Amino acid sequence: MRISCTKNFSRITLLAICMCINFAMAGAQKTDSTYLRLSKLNKKDKGYLKNGFHVSLPAVKPYILPPSKPVVSSPDDKVLTNVQVYPNPVTDQINVKYTISRAAMVNIKIMDVLGNEVMILFAQHVEQGELKCTQSVKGKLNSGFYFVRVVVGSESVIKRISIM
Repeated sequence: MRISCTKNFSRITLLAICMCINFAMAGAQKTDSTYLRLSKLNKKDKGYLKNGFHVSLPAVKPYILPPSKPVVSSPDDKVLTNVQVYPNPVTDQINVKYTISRAAMVNIKIMDVLGNEVMILFAQHVEQGELKCTQSVKGKLNSGFYFVRVVVGSESVIKRISIM
């Protein structure tokens, strides 16, 4: 109970201090927007209170937020696009063709079905544009299914291939 009364008293005191500061600052501005001014008691004027003070509050202007466009990722925002792995099934040579929209670090790896890295095809920083990586896999990989993972920055694309 005591804490509740103390919080209410603190809020009322804070509100009173804010109002006093508001009136003091408005009086220093030399404008007729928000302040108390002393005047003669005029019963015909309905804007005056009984104690002789006139309260004139400023017009409230609503703050309008500027319109904002929702952030929607589009294909233009992607760094890595048009990933092609051919021929599929692979017999002796694998080709990986891809396009990147800005300079970045590119990693191309072949992984087995369990996700273990079997072979690194390419790991280098390259400029933007359409790029192609060609690597011989004859005698390096057993027949079966594998995955080619192309990583550019934080984006990655995984393609399934089969080795004959």
